[in-house]
Amino acid sequence: MQTRLAVLALALTLGSCQQDATPDETITLNVYSARHYDVDQQLYDGFEEATGISVALIEGKDDALLARLESEGERSPCDVFITVDAARLWLAEDAGHFQPTSSAALEERVPAHLRHPDGLWFGLSTRARCIAYSKERVDESELSSYEDLADPRWRERVLIRSSSNVYNQSLVGSLIEAHGVDATEAWARGLVANFARAPQGGDTDQIRAIAAGEGDVAVVNSYYYARLLKSDKPEDKAVVAAVGLFFPNQADRGAHVNVSGAGVATHAPHPDAARQFIEYLTSDEAQKLFAQGNNEFPVVDTVATDPVLAPWADAKRDTTTNVAAFGKQTRAALELMDRAGWR
Repeated sequence: MQTRLAVLALALTLGSCQQDATPDETITLNVYSARHYDVDQQLYDGFEEATGISVALIEGKDDALLARLESEGERSPCDVFITVDAARLWLAEDAGHFQPTSSAALEERVPAHLRHPDGLWFGLSTRARCIAYSKERVDESELSSYEDLADPRWRERVLIRSSSNVYNQSLVGSLIEAHGVDATEAWARGLVANFARAPQGGDTDQIRAIAAGEGDVAVVNSYYYARLLKSDKPEDKAVVAAVGLFFPNQADRGAHVNVSGAGVATHAPHPDAARQFIEYLTSDEAQKLFAQGNNEFPVVDTVATDPVLAPWADAKRDTTTNVAAFGKQTRAALELMDRAGWR
């Protein structure tokens, strides 16, 4: 632990952060972020305090920020691009918006399966794609894997978002990596046959629909359930009293996980400071804020999980599939889901 902190401290010294500037120049780091959580401002403030480098934040939706990067081209002032989900990171990667970054601190602190193999981007927090279930109508012993949800015994019992949802695209991409296109398409056809209703709404809507009796199981991200657990609203307490959360595939590769991630922009005016900013986001202090701000899991294994997620802290998560690999399967996943009738 002391070695890790020493490496990080060395990378964050004010002197090294000023490599991108002349002696009389103060750096302003331009961060484009598709994350929209209040806690993120604490991260930027912490970096400014640690380094003396100002952070100029530009927030927006992924598509808008990617279009902006494309329009700006070589003139882009963006130093760091932050987004959510491997599929979106792949879109930025495929469009050429990241440059390779070499960092001993990042390679030590971010597990290999949660960062791009060529250093184009690095995971900062993770969420698991889980199975929510009715405590009244489903015994947890009946649950096992994503693959099992295509079994006919779940006919008219499965709730899930549409195929346009990026979380589902990445899940299907991970299944393509595990089983190939043909087997995954057969699974998708079975899943569609088991839908309790046409896909609609967000992950929280699926959880609420279970409590309302509209279906028995749903595929949702872990942090949506955690939000309900933290809520003081009586209606939310009633939902979590009726609905449980299950981490699938514990007997094989583990639950599918995805990331919030960041990379140094291709035309970054301050690439050294940009690298050190991403290193700062993997510090223990920043990791706690990053994960707790959206009820996610930290990528650094020495940082404690938020108490609300503690019951699942030891659940097996897929470490065999690099998130960059299933991000690249986005187009194949969309085509497969369309053929299977998943709308």
